[in-house]
Amino acid sequence: MAKIEVFDPPMCCSTGVCGPSVDPALSTFAADLSWLADQGVVVERHNLSQEPKAFAESDLVRGLLTERGDEALPAVVVDGELRSSGRFPTRAELAEWSLAGSPVDALDPVTAKLLGAESLRPSHPAEATQPADTADSGCCGGDELATDTPLAPAASGPSGCCG
Repeated sequence: MAKIEVFDPPMCCSTGVCGPSVDPALSTFAADLSWLADQGVVVERHNLSQEPKAFAESDLVRGLLTERGDEALPAVVVDGELRSSGRFPTRAELAEWSLAGSPVDALDPVTAKLLGAESLRPSHPAEATQPADTADSGCCGGDELATDTPLAPAASGPSGCCG
């Protein structure tokens, strides 16, 4: 599985998700990293104000900081390759960078759809069913998969969270 390293700008805590006014981008990014860890991706997050040694030991990040200063942060490195600098990447980008090489049958339906791999999932009904007790109870309330129905992309809800 992939390894993602995030080199964050100086923040008050390890995620920046604290205090009375939290930046929604930080909350979303923290949730996306947690989701990746749940998928089996190794996630390491470094905060410049708390772990300057990690920044100094990375030639790649040290070079970014020399060239662009704090504007280069956050920097996202996947398996030693710089993938993003100066912004928080989307969940789709993070998934593409770290999960794209995963066996399709190991991906849950929502992740497969996110990666555009849902058409590669098993199509035989006996291989592609999911009992109701293991249905995802995510943003669509678990209604996207009924008992013993083929795994298919869910219809997009009003918020677009499942589509």
